[in-house]
Amino acid sequence: MIRLLLLLSLVLATAVELAAQQYKVVTIVESIVPMGIGRSRMVEHTSLVNSDASTTERTDGKKSDQGDVKRKDLKIDEFKETKLLNFYSGVGINFQNIASNDAMISDKINKLALEGWGLAFVTSGVESDAGSSDGNGIFITWLIFSKPN
Repeated sequence: MIRLLLLLSLVLATAVELAAQQYKVVTIVESIVPMGIGRSRMVEHTSLVNSDASTTERTDGKKSDQGDVKRKDLKIDEFKETKLLNFYSGVGINFQNIASNDAMISDKINKLALEGWGLAFVTSGVESDAGSSDGNGIFITWLIFSKPN
């Protein structure tokens, strides 16, 4: 009976441990501006924030006083910024730049994996005005990592 209780306690503790996750987001912004004029970066926050302090709630069309934070107060000062190369050079797509960025991103993923982070989700998008003389835009990727608390 004691063995059964110990086994049940161990299983329950493991289930609780698996449910408690910590998440980290790394954002990759790669410029698709020709001639290498844009800026490409990999950004990782290092500050802890409380999103509740910036959240308002509306009921019956009225906003609560809670979370009444100014935009300038939302910005954090502590983050890591890793330089990346732009997709385009003076003559078009630069595959050496893409391979170099892949190496930097792989290195970041490998280092986070050594710290116990697992890649949970990846999502991406492209922003561009897409006009006839479109020469501006970014390709953005969010890497979302998780690890047990």
